[in-house]
Amino acid sequence: MSAPRVLVLGGTGEALAIAYAAAALGCDVLLSLAGRTSAPAGAGVPTRSGGFGGIEGLAAFLRDGSFAACIDATHPFATRISANAAAACDGVGVMRLVHVRPEWTPVDGDRWTHVEDVAQAARLLPAMARRVFVAFADGIEPLAELDIAFVVRRAEPGTVNLPGARVLVQRGPFARDAERALFVAERIDAVLAKSSGGEAARAKLDAARNLGLPVVLLRRPPPPPGPRVSEVAAAAAWLAGALGLDPDGPRSV
Repeated sequence: MSAPRVLVLGGTGEALAIAYAAAALGCDVLLSLAGRTSAPAGAGVPTRSGGFGGIEGLAAFLRDGSFAACIDATHPFATRISANAAAACDGVGVMRLVHVRPEWTPVDGDRWTHVEDVAQAARLLPAMARRVFVAFADGIEPLAELDIAFVVRRAEPGTVNLPGARVLVQRGPFARDAERALFVAERIDAVLAKSSGGEAARAKLDAARNLGLPVVLLRRPPPPPGPRVSEVAAAAAWLAGALGLDPDGPRSV
């Protein structure tokens, strides 16, 4: 009997851990990346990169590849692929699970302001800062009208639609002390980030708290419908139950 095929839609650090866990259960795993970031070095599981061609393309990919299950471990703000995955899996009868990172929660000393979008952030930032660190590079065009200096970080080389911004190409995970040193060196007095969750991306918030900097956080969009988990172990347990696998089955990857 052949191993059940599992498609893991990546975009977070947890996606690779889920792919490992699925492979350890004895699944034939494929980790799919959107193409905005390169495959993790030494991923250890088969990977692909790029889009699928919308709902119909993803449905055909799932059907033609005889996938038994799909785990959506994309970035919390990657709403299009999550919606496409929900529709495609429903259309071809493939079981689907969504891994949703727990949201960050503030602690004493955090100075967070939540906003709905970048346009709302643009209305608030002039009263907060003159030099802002922006932790993402997509959809930041509303900031172009502001008389503020921006330092923008992106994981891979590419265009940043913010004239005059200083662009840093850096890939996490990041350490708090390194983030603090960056903010001091760049004379940052406010941080703009997405409420993405995850330990690998939290360091900038810890550094901002340490320096007493205000942070503007974009609210996370609602998660897609369907069964959801927030831990890698829970994703593995769901997969074992859904596919009838021994949770203590083959461990070699």
